[in-house]
Amino acid sequence: MREILIFGHKKPDTDAVTAAITLSYLKNRLGLNTKPYILGNINNETKFVLDYFGIKEPKYLNDVKLQVRDLNYDKNVSMSLYNSIYDGYTYMTEHEVSSLPIVNESNKFIGAVSMKEIVKYLVDSNIMSLHTSYNNLINVLNGEEILKFDDDISGEIVFASIKSTTFIENIKLDSNTILVLGDRHSIIEYAVNCGVKLIIITGNGNIKEEHIELAKKNKVNIIKTPFLSYKTTRLIPLTNYIDIVLNKNIITVDDKEYVNEFTNIANKTKKSNYPVLNKKGECLGILRLSHIHDKHKKQVILVDHNEKEQSVDGLEEADIIEIIDHHKIGTSSTSVPINFRNMPVGSTNTIIYKMYRENNIEIPVDMASLMLAGILSDTLLFKSPTTTIDDKFAVFNLADIARIDYVNFAKKMFEAGSSLIGKTTEEIIFGDFKNFNIDNKKVGVSQLSTTNAGDILNNIAEYVDTLEYIARINEYDILAFFVTDIIEEGSYLLYSENSREVLEQSFELSELKQGFYLDGIISRKKQIIPKIVDVLEKK
Repeated sequence: MREILIFGHKKPDTDAVTAAITLSYLKNRLGLNTKPYILGNINNETKFVLDYFGIKEPKYLNDVKLQVRDLNYDKNVSMSLYNSIYDGYTYMTEHEVSSLPIVNESNKFIGAVSMKEIVKYLVDSNIMSLHTSYNNLINVLNGEEILKFDDDISGEIVFASIKSTTFIENIKLDSNTILVLGDRHSIIEYAVNCGVKLIIITGNGNIKEEHIELAKKNKVNIIKTPFLSYKTTRLIPLTNYIDIVLNKNIITVDDKEYVNEFTNIANKTKKSNYPVLNKKGECLGILRLSHIHDKHKKQVILVDHNEKEQSVDGLEEADIIEIIDHHKIGTSSTSVPINFRNMPVGSTNTIIYKMYRENNIEIPVDMASLMLAGILSDTLLFKSPTTTIDDKFAVFNLADIARIDYVNFAKKMFEAGSSLIGKTTEEIIFGDFKNFNIDNKKVGVSQLSTTNAGDILNNIAEYVDTLEYIARINEYDILAFFVTDIIEEGSYLLYSENSREVLEQSFELSELKQGFYLDGIISRKKQIIPKIVDVLEKK
C-alpha cells in the first residue's frame, strides 16, 4: 500500500504539527498507510509539547516533486557478472531491451552490457580463451555433467579438428587447456593423461569408462553436449562471463532524482536506457524516457492550511486527496473531487477530534494530549476570537482522557514558546510567518504569541530594520509583525514602511507608529488578514 504524506504549512506551529500526527494515527486506524511530516523547523512551543508528551518529532519533508521512484520503470532488470554472455543475450532478446545492467554479489551496479557490444565481441574478436563457470557451460551447451571438480573454468580453447595421430604428436595440452572434440577416444585418453582443465564432448559422443576413471584421478572436468562441433564452436564464446563485454562508462540516474532533471539529461544524451540506482549504488531497474508518462504521483493530505504558497514545494506535481483546515479557502486546486473538511473553529485539531468520534475510533492518551495542545495553542486558551463552543467541548473531553490540568499546561506551553534565547531577529520574525497573495499583492504576516512582549518592544529599532530588509529583498508589498501579548489579549504592531498606509486603513488609525498597541487584536486568521483583505480589494 502506497504511503500517504500528511503535513501542515511551511512554518509549522503546534496546531499544524500535532494535527499531522493525530490525523495520521486516525487514518492508519482506518486502514490507510500514512505518515506525518513537517515542512520546516518546529518552534519552541511545539518542541516543548512533543518533549512533554514523549512524542517523536516528524521527519522533515523537502518537497513532493515527481521523482524517478514515482515512475513505473522496469524494476529488477539486471544480471549478475557471473552470468554468461548468452544469458544476457537471451534476456535482452526476450524482454526487448537493448542494454542490461550488470551487478556484483551485493547487487551493486558495476556497468552495463548492450547488444551492440555483444555483436562487436563476436565479430571482431579472435576468441580462443574461456573464463566462465562449469554451470554456464552446462546451461549454454545444454550439457550433461560427466565429471565436475571446478566451479570456475578458465583456459585456452583447443579444437581437435585434425587427424588423431597428428594432433597427439603436434599439439601440447596442459591444465590450462579446454578441449572440444567428438568421441575421438585416443585424443580423449591423451588429454586426460595431460590433465587438461576441461573436455567438452560434442554430439553426445561416448566416452570410455576407463577414461572416466583416469579423468577422476587427474581431476579433469568433463561435459557432454548434444550439439555438434559447429554449433558448439559458435556457442562456447557465449559461455564466457558477461563482464567480458561490460561497459563501465554508463549514465545512471538516482531513484530520488527529479523527473524534470532526468528529462533534461535524456534529451541531451539521447540514450535508450538508464540504470536506476539507490543511494547505496544498488541497481533497481532500467528507466526509459517513455516511462515519464507512466507515473504514480505522491498522495498528500494537507492539514491546517490549503493555500499553495504556504504548502510544500512541488505541490502541483502531487495528488491532494484530502484537506483538513480551519482557515479561509485559498489557492490550492485539484484535478478531481476530494474530501475537503473546512470548519470555522479555532483549531484543526478540533476538526480531527470530531473525526475520531464520527469514526468511533478510541482516542489514546498520547493522541488526546497532542490534540489538546494544538487546540489550546491556536485558541490561546480560549482567548482568541476564533474560539468556538466546539473547541471548548473538545478541550474538556481531551483533558479528561489525557488526565491533564489544561490551564496549567497551557501556561507552561506559552512560557516555553515565548523564550527567545539564542534566536536572531530574523528567526523570531519567521518563527510563525505566513505568505498571502491578496489582489496580486505579496503580503507577509508574522505573529509571535508571548507572555513577555517587552523582549521585543525593548529592541523595536532592530526588528524594524530586519523587517525593512526582508521586505526589500523579498519584494513584499505588505510586511507586518504582530507581537501578541497573551496575558493582555492584544498585539503590538511592527511593519515595513511601505505597509504603513494599508495598515492604517486596515485598523482605522489616523497615524500609525512602530510598536502601536492594538487592543483585542490577537487572531491573524479572523482579525488581521480579513482587515487587510478588505482594504487591498477596495484599492
